[in-house]
Amino acid sequence: MIPENITKAASWYESSARARINGLLDHGSFREILGPEARVISPHLALFDLPPAFDDGMIIGRGTLNGQPVAIAAQEGQFMGGTFAEVSGAKLVGLLRAAATAAGTAQAVSTVFLLLDTGGVRLQEANAGEMAVSETVRAVLEARSAGVPVIALIGGRAGAFGGGGIVTACCSHVIISEQGRISISGPEVIETNKGAEEFDSRDRALVWRVTGGRSRALLGGADSYVKGDVASFRQAAAITRNTLPDFSLATLDAEQKRLEDRLNAYGDCRDTPEIWARAGIDAPESVSELSDDAFITLLAEKGHAHGAR
Repeated sequence: MIPENITKAASWYESSARARINGLLDHGSFREILGPEARVISPHLALFDLPPAFDDGMIIGRGTLNGQPVAIAAQEGQFMGGTFAEVSGAKLVGLLRAAATAAGTAQAVSTVFLLLDTGGVRLQEANAGEMAVSETVRAVLEARSAGVPVIALIGGRAGAFGGGGIVTACCSHVIISEQGRISISGPEVIETNKGAEEFDSRDRALVWRVTGGRSRALLGGADSYVKGDVASFRQAAAITRNTLPDFSLATLDAEQKRLEDRLNAYGDCRDTPEIWARAGIDAPESVSELSDDAFITLLAEKGHAHGAR
């Protein structure tokens, strides 16, 4: 059931972090932790004459999805690129640790949802940001080890780059739309270090072919592909949280084998159409031009569905 406060056509890409939370969860169920009224802000930005945000671009709390208790965190990609930093990282890590600690008790949540929208570490808080990413990775794995699935939802303006790409890869399940992007190194970083001949960050078609949602879904870098509206993300989130594998050695072994097989199959390819052609997709150059419905059909036929993660 679509919440009363959102229409089916509302765009995930264009929505704010708070609007995404309100659209994903049951209407009126969200209870924020350390909201803007707490005025927990970055202690570093003033040194650079930069304005802070009263939530530091990270919204965390609890609510329900179809009546089931969940924890949720959402990055505001329009505040400093949704970057990981001291305060935002501490809020996210605290939420994940609380979910792990509460597992099996009356305060337990069924799932943690991470609405990631990030360019990576905040440069002005580099060391604190790097620590935030490493602590988030540990907290994600601790939550999963405690039996609490952690699901990433990617479809915002900033994508999930740098540390956000690492965190995404550690989650139980990844839901993505066409507008979503996932990568460890961003296009500008690659170009700066290797030159435009290696990767032209101004070539938006190239950027989306390599890092975009359709490429990630076809290669298994994301597990569920959805249309770009909030209602589609909500539907996928409600379904997948009940169908995830245990976080076990067998799951990790299967994931390692899947990645090895993918590298052996496509490791020498230079661009994604070459990968798609090798995977048996007809007219690979036209994949980006398909409608969402047509792509979802193609994905069902040719996608690399797997139980690993």
